Order: sequence, then C-alpha cells, then structure tokens
Amino acid sequence: MSTLLDDWRDRATHRRVWALAAPMILSNISVPLVALVDSAVIGHLPHAHQLGAVAVGASLYSFLAWAMGFLRMGATGFAAQAAGRNDGAALRQVLAQGLLLAAIFSLLLGAIALPFSHLALGMMQPSAALEQTTHDFFQVRLFGLPAALATYALVGWFLGTQNARAPLAILLTTNLVNIVLNLWFVIGLDWGVVGSARASVLAEWISVILGLALTRPALRAYPGQIAWAALKLWHNWRPMLTVNRDIFIRSLALQGVFFLITVQGARLGDATVAANALLLNGLLLTAQALDGLAHAVEALCGHAIGARDRDALRRSMTVACGWSLLASLAFAVLFLVGGHLFVQMQTNILEVRETAFAYLPYLALLPLIAVWSYLLDGLFIGATRAREMRNGMVLSVVIMLPVAWLTLGLGNHGLWISFLLFMALRALTLGGMAWRIQQRDGWISG
Repeated sequence: MSTLLDDWRDRATHRRVWALAAPMILSNISVPLVALVDSAVIGHLPHAHQLGAVAVGASLYSFLAWAMGFLRMGATGFAAQAAGRNDGAALRQVLAQGLLLAAIFSLLLGAIALPFSHLALGMMQPSAALEQTTHDFFQVRLFGLPAALATYALVGWFLGTQNARAPLAILLTTNLVNIVLNLWFVIGLDWGVVGSARASVLAEWISVILGLALTRPALRAYPGQIAWAALKLWHNWRPMLTVNRDIFIRSLALQGVFFLITVQGARLGDATVAANALLLNGLLLTAQALDGLAHAVEALCGHAIGARDRDALRRSMTVACGWSLLASLAFAVLFLVGGHLFVQMQTNILEVRETAFAYLPYLALLPLIAVWSYLLDGLFIGATRAREMRNGMVLSVVIMLPVAWLTLGLGNHGLWISFLLFMALRALTLGGMAWRIQQRDGWISG
C-alpha cells in the first residue's frame, strides 16, 4: 500500500500522464461530438427511420473500420518501444508498414463492403424505409474508408512517439470540419441523410492529408533512415502482422457485440434502435474521454518496457488508474443527473425520447464497469501483448452470448444487461491475465 501511495504522489508521473492524456481527451471527445451533432441534426428531421438509418449505417461502417483498429494499436506499441530504444530507423519502418497495411486493407474491405451490408440488413429485418435510407448512407460513407484507415496508423504512430499534439491537431481539425459540413449539407443544402455521409467522407480525407504533413517535423526528433529493402523481407513484417492478427480478432469480436446490439435493436423497432444509438453516443463520449488516459498508458508503458524501467511502468499504471476511477465516477453522476437533457439535445421525436429515458440507468452504470477494460487495454497494447487481448475478448464474448440468448425475452432490458455483463467480463479477463504476468515479472523480462 505504501508503494502505491508513493507512486500516486510522484508529481513527475502525473505530469507525464497528463501531458499525453489531456490532448488525447480533447481530441477524442471531438469524435462523439460529431456523433452527437449527427444525431442532433438528423434527429430533428421528421421521421424516426432517418435517425435509425444513420445509426445503422454508421454501425455497419464502424464494424468494418473499427475492426481495423489494430492499425492504430499495433503502431502505438511498436513505435513506443522503438522510441524507448531511441531507434529512429525502426520508427520509420513502423510508420511505413502501418500506411502500407492501411492501403491494402482498405482495398479488401471495399470489395466486401456492399455484400456485407446487404447480408447485415437482411439479418436486421428493418422497415423498407429504414433499409433504403441506410443503403444510401452506407454507400457514400465507403468513399472515406481508405483515409480513415490511414489515419488510424498515423495516430497510433504519433502516440507511440509520445507526441499527443499531432493526434490532437488531426482529430480536432477533422471533427470540427465534419460538424460544420454536417450542418451545411444536411440543413443548409437539404441533402438529408446522404449529406451527413458526405460530410464525414470529406473530413476523413482532410485528416489523412494533415497527418501525413505532420510526420515530417515529428521524425526530426528521432534521426535515422528507413531501410526500404528491409520492407521486402518477411521476417521484418512478422512481429507486426502477428500482433495485428491478434488485435484484429479481438476487434472483430468487439465489433460483433456492437453489431449484435444494433441487429437486435432494429428487430425491436425503429424507435428502439434509434434510442439505443442515442444512449451509445453517451458510451462513445465516455469511452473516448477515458481512452485519453488509456492512450497515455500505451505510450508510457510501452516506453518503460522498451527502456526496461520497472518503476516507471508501475508508477504510470498507478497514476492512470487513479485518474480513470475519478473520471468514471464523474461520468456516472453526469448521466444520472443530466441524462434526460442529454437525450433531449439529440432528438425531438417523442417516441424515441421516451424509449431512451427508460434505459438511462444502464448508461449511468457503464462508465464504472467499462473503465477498467480501457485502462488494461492500454497496458497490453503498450506491451504489444495482443495474444492475451485476443483471448480475453473471445472468452468474454463466449460467456456473454448464452446470457444474451437467455435474456431475449426481456427485450431491450435484456440487451443492455448482456452488454453490461460483457464489459465487466472484459475487465475481469484482462485483469486476471495482467496479474499472472506481473507475478512472474513478465512485463519487462517476458
């Protein structure tokens, strides 16, 4: 206990954590703000199926894009450890590999996207109006996919170098542009749901252009030359591809859970799927803010592991854990006190509002349960221990699915209970694995 208190009192660690976390929280919060603006703009159009279409279409797009989250997470871990070794050549190799993988996977996803959307909507059994509007939204959104994947790789690489200002500039600029274009296209030009999709596409391409421009000054801090010939050798790709494979499986399982929520919500009606989308915007807001601290953990723990500094690793986790707990408590109180206002800001459709109000207590519980999985994800990403992340996620899904099936009769309440259980299982499985690694001193010596 005295060691934990000493670690918590270490002011230098607090400064290092917040030097990374504060910019990332600011930039991350801009992501759900875009979703909130999307919901607020579309939610004030006359029909529930329009808001539902944006929710479903964005869910389909997110399933594809976020399944590629390994492009960011893998880059962060490898870049952080290279920075800890002060290896400029390795940093350049990580950046090049990330961008090449983003280009390859955007082509692969583009080939399967439309068949995937038809299959998914067939499973959801939506109304005819919801199905057609969702197709229109999703097809336009696909034009931004290559830019979105490249931005993942860039943001992950910047975080690994402990450069939080570049991701802040990228994400803030992109999302502010998205908000302005959303208002202009949907309301000013009356393009409706398709206008919202066009705004997102343009914003995503702006993000990748800005990110590429920012890499040049960032590389000056780590002198070195990239060995282009090394990129042709399989053994130089194997570590990143192995980690990315495991994170991909982990991300696919996670996105599968969110996808099932959308599928089951759509089966319960247009108002229910729309209400769940509004509440999940609250989860997105919470997750993005708390992920700012998790991103700090990724960079600091990865750097400490690269430098083989046990004390720095322990102090970083202690300080980030304390601040994450305080932040999750604040979000829980926020949703308990201001949840109704949060819903009302997003839509004036009475049926959707009343449906969302009934499930606000679940939203208030989510930050307290989910915060630990975010923090532990940061530790495992920084350590490039993707296999454990994969196993923990798959185990959580396997345990949750029977519960989800047994609670189908409870309707949307059963859906939210299953989701809360899933988030708790994520934390418990990762926590158990982290404890076992710590017992054998595996973070540094493993």
